[in-house]
Amino acid sequence: MATGVRAGPGEADDEFEPPPRSGPWPPLRDLAACLRFYSRLPVPALPGETDRHAAPDFRTVPRMLPLAGVVIGLPGAVALAAGLALGLGPFLAATLALTVSTLVTGALHEDGLADVADGFGGGLTVARRLEIMRDSRIGAYGAAALVLSCALRIGALATLAERIGWRVAIALLAVAALSRTAALWPLCRLPPARPDGAAHAVGRPSGATHATAWALCLAVLVAAGLLGLPWLGLALAGLLAFGAAWTLSRMAARLVGGQTGDVIGACQQTAEIAALLALVIAVPA
Repeated sequence: MATGVRAGPGEADDEFEPPPRSGPWPPLRDLAACLRFYSRLPVPALPGETDRHAAPDFRTVPRMLPLAGVVIGLPGAVALAAGLALGLGPFLAATLALTVSTLVTGALHEDGLADVADGFGGGLTVARRLEIMRDSRIGAYGAAALVLSCALRIGALATLAERIGWRVAIALLAVAALSRTAALWPLCRLPPARPDGAAHAVGRPSGATHATAWALCLAVLVAAGLLGLPWLGLALAGLLAFGAAWTLSRMAARLVGGQTGDVIGACQQTAEIAALLALVIAVPA
């Protein structure tokens, strides 16, 4: 939108230079930043974008996270629906979907879950827990958490596939948006546990950003309901997903004094599991 001053009487319009070219539309810019940060999807540079590799400003970027979650979940949802259509059966189709989803995200959230499980389970002091969480090696707690997370998600998706057929792909998309939105809670409400960590560097989402993210998430859930998912199940999924993220956030505040990138990843994983189980509970066998 032009912002220059209009020419007055007797002044020629050509005396005024056009306003400088602005960057990409802010919501589109934030969506692209979310996709680059949360996934390995190839996102090309947007028109007017100066540096697509710049660190995202989380004061505004997460407002588009629910829509980014849908895009990130789409390859897994397609794999799930295709697996069912090809006759792989619920278990293999669900396993294929989780494999594709993990490749898309680069196991970003799974890594956080494993680190949090190791740190919270194996450390006796705040400093020791943070040290364990920063260690790239995976211990017994982390390995167990990964196995259980995969088993619960595959089992839930397979059960839903048996009960609602191809609409399980819609459930996967809805949960992808919901779990990532719920995982914003520690980032918005807790201080960084480290002064030099990634969570400290990206900044804290504003209240308006957090509210916008939840509004878009609600829109995604409403769309899922209109496409055939049970309204009660979606409401229960939202409640349990938020409850899981809130509970883990409280644990993080008590055990490490705040949030880290690993805590946020672990919140996404627990919220996703809680949401999928809620849908299973709501869909009759």
